[in-house]
Amino acid sequence: MDLAEIDLPTALRLLDLPRVVGADPASGEEITAQNGRYGPYIKKGTDTRSLPSEDEIFEIDLDRAVELFAQPKYGGRAASSALKEFEADPESGKPIRIKEGRFGAYVTDGVTNATIPRGESIEEIDFERAVQLLADKRAKGPAAPKGKKAPAKAAAKTAKAPAKTTKAAAAKPATAKAAAAKTATKAAAKAPAKRATPRKTGAASGS
Repeated sequence: MDLAEIDLPTALRLLDLPRVVGADPASGEEITAQNGRYGPYIKKGTDTRSLPSEDEIFEIDLDRAVELFAQPKYGGRAASSALKEFEADPESGKPIRIKEGRFGAYVTDGVTNATIPRGESIEEIDFERAVQLLADKRAKGPAAPKGKKAPAKAAAKTAKAPAKTTKAAAAKPATAKAAAAKTATKAAAKAPAKRATPRKTGAASGS
């Protein structure tokens, strides 16, 4: 919208969002039309459907809303492998698609896969958001393959082993010297003291 062209009636309509379209005849749940962060959609409970344009937020009636909810969630795209398709990614140059994977929906350009965060529905993902998810995923870099850390640990253990052996080998000579010194001390303590031999005097030898 051009800010210069917004008049009072338009401003009041915007302030009234989300707009209540009506109640589902079958379930009685309230259906609302609103503009999300990634585009216009209608909502019934936790179920949602995308709207083709923002004008539909103000123009869609109950019959049309019920008709949209009666269709498969992803419309004609349910038959294809892509739930949603966008233009080419600015970086890879490949078309961006939203697909359903084993662990939930994800965005892909055929090279990079980015999981759609919890709290964001597929209907809310537009081209700009898809590009951002892929860019964030590329910035994180590839995940480290499983089992690659084990060799590093083994190498660390191997590197420590020689240090222990060297330390033990260096300690042995010191221990041997200490044991020899201890044995010599004990032997010296047990040896009897030598008696002094008296000298013979001249008088004694004459008699």
